[in-house]
Amino acid sequence: MFRYGKLARQAVSAISYLAEKYTPDAAAVSSAEVGRARIIPTALAAKLLSQMAGAGLTLGTTGPGGGYRLARPPEEIHLSEIVALFERAMHEFPCPFGEGWCGSGAPCPLHEDFLKLEENGRKFLEQTTLAVFAAGKSATE
Repeated sequence: MFRYGKLARQAVSAISYLAEKYTPDAAAVSSAEVGRARIIPTALAAKLLSQMAGAGLTLGTTGPGGGYRLARPPEEIHLSEIVALFERAMHEFPCPFGEGWCGSGAPCPLHEDFLKLEENGRKFLEQTTLAVFAAGKSATE
């Protein structure tokens, strides 16, 4: 099922700040600055940015002048990469008729609509890059 929960939203919010500040030689931004700008607790901003560094989305440096930068240009980082780090995959979508209804006989009346919703959400995340935050472009440019 298409999932985009609170933690994934906060991660997108944090990294979008780095995208707004992006230039190839951009200075590192502290997690405290990201937290203040995006109204995220500093400790959580640091944790999210660190996890994204581990996944190759951000670069982190410690010490005076340290902080985080994007590891790649904004147009090369897709929302799907970020969301995948913070949302667990669901292998089946929840049927409104209850567990086990779809897949054990005739599907529920909403089955095909849920599949379309899932596909549309997945495509949106795969096609949208952080460039929308850096340059004010439309979501799928």
